[in-house]
Amino acid sequence: MKNKWIAAFVLLILLAFVSLTDTGFAAESFSDPNINGADTAWMLAATGLVLLMTPGLSFFYGGMVSRKNVISTMLQSFICMGIITLLWVVVGFSLAFGDSIGGFVGDPRTYAFFKGVGGATQADLAPTIPFVLFALFQMKFAIITPALITGSFAERVRFSSFMLFIIPFSLLVYSPLAHMTWHPEGFLRQWGVLDFAGGTVVHMSAGFAAISAALLLGRRKSHGLAHKPYNVPFVLLGTGLLWFGWFGFNAGSALGANADAALAFATTTIASAAAMMAWVLYDAAMGRKVSGLGASIGAVVGLVAITPAAGFVTVGQSLFIGVAAAIVSNIVVYYKNKTGIDDTLDVFPCHGVGGIVGMILTGVFAQDVGLIYGEWETFLKHLAAVFLVGGFTFGLSYLLFKVSNFFIPMRVKDVAEDYGLDITQHGESLSKSTTPEKIAEMIKEAG
Repeated sequence: MKNKWIAAFVLLILLAFVSLTDTGFAAESFSDPNINGADTAWMLAATGLVLLMTPGLSFFYGGMVSRKNVISTMLQSFICMGIITLLWVVVGFSLAFGDSIGGFVGDPRTYAFFKGVGGATQADLAPTIPFVLFALFQMKFAIITPALITGSFAERVRFSSFMLFIIPFSLLVYSPLAHMTWHPEGFLRQWGVLDFAGGTVVHMSAGFAAISAALLLGRRKSHGLAHKPYNVPFVLLGTGLLWFGWFGFNAGSALGANADAALAFATTTIASAAAMMAWVLYDAAMGRKVSGLGASIGAVVGLVAITPAAGFVTVGQSLFIGVAAAIVSNIVVYYKNKTGIDDTLDVFPCHGVGGIVGMILTGVFAQDVGLIYGEWETFLKHLAAVFLVGGFTFGLSYLLFKVSNFFIPMRVKDVAEDYGLDITQHGESLSKSTTPEKIAEMIKEAG
């Protein structure tokens, strides 16, 4: 194991030397007359907001798991900010937004190591902001997507195997899907599928990957037993950070300080508020307590569902989308819990199903081309896209999990699951009574 980490460290050093190439930051590129100061300022802020969502997600997930798995669960989100950032610079951005190869993936040579990604604008992708800013904004979407998946296998995944998995997932699932959906020559975009900020690219892909992980890894030993979340205030804090960051996620996808951004800002917060209230009121109607956990999950489901529609629908329609998504997801969570599937933190019922509802309702409400305007084509294509994206993401993710599991077993041993991943995977513990000697003993026993 030690030799593997040494090899990874050496590879990172070599990567740093290889990347010492011209990245296109010529001084004159920053004087591009097409750069709009207001758009650039807003997109700088939006990019920071989207990055904040990943730490927010770590609190959201971390508060839901048991005490012995909090650090591990949070770190799984944080580590994505390191791995995916480097991967995006090396080749991920090229695969997502490079010269199109058949409308399915970008040429990996186009922007390798951010070559040519500089301070000038780019007519097709970033007409009023520096191209490097567009690349960095899109990077944050690539970061949070694999982080979302982690909730499905929380409390039982081997950390090294997870790190191995997210590399091919980002390159073979996320980047091609981003290309097909958002590149001007992408297959889904050319076909007429609308996804304003990532209903398919981020949430459906994470949701279907999550269910494939849950099926492959099997149930936790504690599955079906009464579970007490470690820290509900963590969940509330994470929800607040996600809601705040989502303004960058959705309104930033307008790529400028304009009316589309303002509309997306409004529909985002209204859908989330409507979903939160629908979730807790539905719980109350079913005889369950109104809880902080329920309010938080409902708010996030609303954010997920409005993501593909944010810039295409009215405020009133966003309210309907939030309510509909919350009720559907709540029902799916209830019935999922009656099965043997152990999607620990309900990633598929909330993100996968929320994304599906959002995509379908985008086809219903999208201005001028939606079903309510008498147009069937967009709606039918969105229905088809749900099956295409779902099948592509589920099938390929399952295969990648199997491959990762072949090289490094993904599931920890039973004894490691008993002791908790914080100690056995990271040598850290929230318990003050656990001495360093005891931690070392537990790590040795867990293998």
